[in-house]
Amino acid sequence: MRRRCGWLPRAMATAPRVIWARGRVSTVVCPKSLISGASLAWLEAFYAWKRLGGPAAEEMSARQAQAFLLLERELEAEASHDQERH
Repeated sequence: MRRRCGWLPRAMATAPRVIWARGRVSTVVCPKSLISGASLAWLEAFYAWKRLGGPAAEEMSARQAQAFLLLERELEAEASHDQERH
């Protein structure tokens, strides 16, 4: 209830407030309730690609290349944010 979990309809009736924030991103509901199985699968595929290597962007589907490039950009922004803080 306190974190306004999206799985609890009663929680959504509470007053909105920032539940989680990092850098330029924030949410007024528990972020765990926003992650779908498909979202998690994309993240796992991206990290496997980063660690184990994989096809070049030109060899991926357009959707996969776009997703991986977006995740790469966000990962770099997060690393940059961490370096600025230290």
